[in-house]
Amino acid sequence: MTHTIKDFISKDSSSGILLIIITVLALILQNSAFSTLYNGFLHTPVEIRFGGLHIAKPLLLWVNDGLMAIFFFVIGLEVKREVMEGHLSTVAQVTLPAIAAVGGMLIPALFFIAFNRGDEFAMSGWAIPTATDIAFALGILSLLGKRVPVSLKIFLMALAIIDDLGAIVIIALFYTAELSTTSIYVAGGSLFILFAMNRMKVAKQSFYIIIGIILWISVLKSGVHATLAGVALAFMIPLYSKDEKGKTFSMAHNMEHNLHYWVAFFILPLFAFVNAGVDLRGISLDEMAGGVPLGIMLGLFLGKQIGVFGFSWVAIKMGIATLPKGANWVTLYGVSVLTGIGFTMSLFVDTLAYNDTQVFHYADKLAILLGSLFSGVLGYVILKMATKSDTTHPKDENAK
Repeated sequence: MTHTIKDFISKDSSSGILLIIITVLALILQNSAFSTLYNGFLHTPVEIRFGGLHIAKPLLLWVNDGLMAIFFFVIGLEVKREVMEGHLSTVAQVTLPAIAAVGGMLIPALFFIAFNRGDEFAMSGWAIPTATDIAFALGILSLLGKRVPVSLKIFLMALAIIDDLGAIVIIALFYTAELSTTSIYVAGGSLFILFAMNRMKVAKQSFYIIIGIILWISVLKSGVHATLAGVALAFMIPLYSKDEKGKTFSMAHNMEHNLHYWVAFFILPLFAFVNAGVDLRGISLDEMAGGVPLGIMLGLFLGKQIGVFGFSWVAIKMGIATLPKGANWVTLYGVSVLTGIGFTMSLFVDTLAYNDTQVFHYADKLAILLGSLFSGVLGYVILKMATKSDTTHPKDENAK
């Protein structure tokens, strides 16, 4: 691997840049003579049969149900690490991002509800504008370099993690189909075995992976969304273990580190490629003015910034939390605007809400792209102007 490629991969902004490129590629393919080839690729049948076990899905669903379970597994590992010993391990550290995250989920949902109340089918998408794409948001923030205080990066990262945790809870509670009792029992048994292995300090990673696969299959067959198996497995991975020589190591950290680049540079780009191919040829201005597109777009662009900044302002003014070190109200507002970048998480919830049907002729997905685009551009401009005279934050560098 050349030095240039290694340098690109090591940068925080690289995953976001790659997602943009892949999204543009998907849009080009869907809106060109290659659309038939593109859609054929999405619906390529993929089957796995092992005795009586048979799983048959199009490639699109293997990505959304299978590979995204790995993405949620990494999120789960990150949440566990941050809660136990990281930026979410104390009340003081978690207070502001937690309050901001609640506002960032509540207000966008209210925006969506305001445009779609009375329409039962449309209302199933209320959670679409509540998510934040951590890769995109942190990627844009990193483009400003050291001019942005480290404390604000930590604030955004913690907020996005809590946001993702909220999305996991929402998926579990509101996007679960009819349940299969037998599969639920198998999933419960798998979780019990994983828990016992954790308590017995089993240090063999392969054992956790094997039981984790059984857990994923049982959850997939149960009616609960399969990605939740990734989160459940992550919480069962021991943070610290001892190898055969008695040396302490972090299994959770090792697995997170080993999967990070696969998620950032393969799974998320592939997810974007198969889900962001919006057919612009069939979308009219009247369709974009519908309740669902407006609820999504304004929920992301206005709801997220109002919710995050508004709740943060109230918490700080009431003395419940403090302004991040080295930040001011303008830079905090700029970061709040960036949280409106929903993209991958919003697209994912959209596929759950509407079963990937094209009832809205892609207007819902285009609204996600536009809301995320407006939030990213405005957030970047605000932060660039607010930090124009700053070059570094030396005192804040120690706050990592």
